[in-house]
Formats: sequence, C-alpha cells, structure tokens
Amino acid sequence: MSITVQVQYAIARIGIPLQVDFQRWVEAVLVNQSKEGEVTIRVVDEAEVAKLNWRYRCKQGATNVLSFPFEVPAPLPFKISLLGDLVICAPVVAREAREQAKEEKAHWAHLVVHGVLHLLGFDHQQEKEAQQMEAMEIIILRSLGYPNPYESA
Repeated sequence: MSITVQVQYAIARIGIPLQVDFQRWVEAVLVNQSKEGEVTIRVVDEAEVAKLNWRYRCKQGATNVLSFPFEVPAPLPFKISLLGDLVICAPVVAREAREQAKEEKAHWAHLVVHGVLHLLGFDHQQEKEAQQMEAMEIIILRSLGYPNPYESA
C-alpha cells in the first residue's frame, strides 16, 4: 500500500507538527479505509485560509481545515492516486486547542483525520452522517493514542 503525504508550510514551522506526524495521521485513516494515494497538506495563516474559505465555500473568516478532494477532469486511461489537498490554519488550530482545553497535537491529529475522511467522501451534513464520521474519527484517533475529541476535557 502506497501512501504519500506532501506538506507545504506557508508560515513559520514553530509549533507545527512534523512531516512524520502528518504522515502517520493520514496513514491511520487510509489504512482503516483500505485506501492508498497522495495527500497534500498546506499549513497556512488566517488570511490565506479566509480567502480560500470565501472563494470555495462563500463563508467569511478563517476556519480550521478545508478539504479539497481531487476530481478527475475527464476519464483517463491510467490510474491517478491523488486523493486531494487539505489546508490547515495553524493559528486557528492553536486557538481552538486552548479554548477547548485540548492538547494541541491531539487537535492537529483530529483535524487531519477529519479532513482526510472528507477527501474520501465522508461528510457530516446530516445527523446520521455526522454520527458515522465522528465514530470513525474516535476509533482512528484512539488507534493513534489520542483521546475522544468530542468529550470535554
């Protein structure tokens, strides 16, 4: 099984998880789903994520993570293993971790797992979908040694 994670740092790397952490978190999701492929993670500031949030979701302000699943433009005669891109806003992650009294690295892991599940087509628009996605996140995060992100500290 081949899983490739590319990480782009558009801000200073201070306090940002290492490439090896991102790789481990993405692999945990894909292995559980029997999937392989390539994911790019871009770590950004609030200004960049706010622009993307407005452009692609018509929502104002910065958000923690955006997922952009790869869409094949036309049928191709060969297989493409690109799953898509995640954009994660480091200042929002840090702020949310503080506000929710969570360990920051655990919150990073949760957002990566959450984002990769979106790349695989999971969603949380309906209550049943949200319950299924949250249950998967909890199981994957537990396998990585992190607590349930939906329980209060």
